[in-house]
Amino acid sequence: MKANVIQFTGERQVILCEEPLRPLAAGEILVRTKRTLISTGTESIVFTRNFAPGTHFDQWVSYPFRPGYLHCGVIEAVGEGVTTWKAGDRVATRGNHASHVIISATEAWAVPDNVSDEAAAWMGIGRITQIGVRAAEHRLGDAVVVIGLGLLGQLVVQYAALCGAREIIAIDSCRARLDLLQLNIPVHRLACKVGDALSEVRKIIGGAGADVVYDVTGHHAVLSAALPLARDFGRLVLLGDTGQPNLQTLTPDVITRGVSIVGAHDGHPPSLPQRDNAWTGSRINELFLRYVSRGQIGVQHLTTHRFRPDQAAKAYEMLQTDRDSAMAVFFEWD
Repeated sequence: MKANVIQFTGERQVILCEEPLRPLAAGEILVRTKRTLISTGTESIVFTRNFAPGTHFDQWVSYPFRPGYLHCGVIEAVGEGVTTWKAGDRVATRGNHASHVIISATEAWAVPDNVSDEAAAWMGIGRITQIGVRAAEHRLGDAVVVIGLGLLGQLVVQYAALCGAREIIAIDSCRARLDLLQLNIPVHRLACKVGDALSEVRKIIGGAGADVVYDVTGHHAVLSAALPLARDFGRLVLLGDTGQPNLQTLTPDVITRGVSIVGAHDGHPPSLPQRDNAWTGSRINELFLRYVSRGQIGVQHLTTHRFRPDQAAKAYEMLQTDRDSAMAVFFEWD
């Protein structure tokens, strides 16, 4: 049996190829893919090789490279010893862009019946944004600024609302991204560059600055413009992973006003519950799917493009030339 797999074979080079599927080992499952979601920020950085030498991207990316980690499918077979799953179960995983994936049975999460394949594929994005929101250590009534309304920013705004923010200010130079926000609470939408937002942010919040500021852009130039938006002793969460961290610069806000910077990364949650942190990556994934199932998190309205796997080259080039029109971009495998 063979799988169709999307591969980057070099800078701005992408193909759909066939690979043989090895036999299942004990404890593994074979999943037939229904949908995969492109992680537009991360995968674009890798596709264009837009990262500096010595960064974790530089250590991670070698060709051929298999992109993708936002995946939903149906189990076709289970390996020896697997009792928690059966053929026909629908699961969300961290699988690549491929027609079939073989993974450990512990690396799949059950998709609730009322959650679509496309919504379930968001799970990995739901995880990293939840990690960032936990790192922010929100308190009821926080004033929150979210810079960058891509995939991650859309969820950060929704999580901030769940945390009881009194004011949420969303900043993006692209008005279309701001217009995609759908919440039951008011959100202040600023269609401008972050460097032009300070006076309006202070007017909305009342002059002191935000309790929590999120930089979810993945662009190295934003950090220095984002720090002044935080109040004295406020917190800035770096959630967008840049390929050029060597170009990020600090401002006097860190020393003179005590603004703290917290990084959030997919690998931060413990694999097993700890005394000071019971929220493992698995529990975080489950909670995201539960929020979607209950309607507390909404992603279905964010789909803008769907491509067949054999259109992969077209999809990735579109993200470089018409990024403002794209939000959730899916490969349809069935």
